Amino acid sequence: MRNIFLFIRRFFNLLLFFVLQGTAIYILATYNKTHQAFFASAANEVTGSISSKYNAVDYYFRLKQTNDQLAAENARLHNELSTSFQNPDTAHVLKIDSLLTDTLHRIRKFNFLEAKVVNNSISDENNYMTVHRGALQGVKNGMSVIGPDGIVGRVIQVSDNYSRVMSLLNHKSQVSAMLKRGFYQGIINWDGKDPQYIQLRGIPKSAQVRKGDSVLTSNLSGIFPPELMVGTIAGIDSDPSTSFYILNIKTATNFSTVQYVYLTENLLGEEQEKLEAKTPKD
Repeated sequence: MRNIFLFIRRFFNLLLFFVLQGTAIYILATYNKTHQAFFASAANEVTGSISSKYNAVDYYFRLKQTNDQLAAENARLHNELSTSFQNPDTAHVLKIDSLLTDTLHRIRKFNFLEAKVVNNSISDENNYMTVHRGALQGVKNGMSVIGPDGIVGRVIQVSDNYSRVMSLLNHKSQVSAMLKRGFYQGIINWDGKDPQYIQLRGIPKSAQVRKGDSVLTSNLSGIFPPELMVGTIAGIDSDPSTSFYILNIKTATNFSTVQYVYLTENLLGEEQEKLEAKTPKD
């Protein structure tokens, strides 16, 4: 207590100045409209600046939660796309208990599950990624994998809570694709060089091909939903030994930065495979 009195005695004049100054500012801000508006504006500016900085910090720490919410919302929207359903045959009445249908009685063909990428490689000859969703969450071998911008690859291994994905940047990967212009069909694979580019083979030289044209997943693919973005044509090479082009495709997916993907199940794929397996071989 003695130290407090000594402090006040020593700095009495300075403390009295601050008290009188504060009183004067209070009187000006309270009883003078001009100064009142000025101080109110200044106070709003300061509090607004502080709130903005606080919101920026708070937003940074909530990024993971925000990304999770966006991924879940995108998966829900994918599940509502018309391409995820198949219109029924109106010539017959058929009940199917094992498949979901919407209010238009269309049979759901594709189902989407969001997943977080936890490991990824792009510099090997055969690249893979690991996602945090497995058998306990409904993942199965063979499910296709797509990203926010385009296709990514295919599930090849599943544990309880994780899945291993063979990306497009893999020599073993082959995906049926088509040109948006003319719907010419071909096969996508990777030459092992640049992770930003994959190759489309099997497009006949009679096709009109231009740089910048879009390449989509084929409607003949039993794994990927049709007309998903694969990439755009960046280079056109003519194979002299065949009547087909070799097209260099800039991938729609940036494999260096992909964080979230969607595991896609073809609910009618097993039925199609069983039927095709019964076809007699010549």
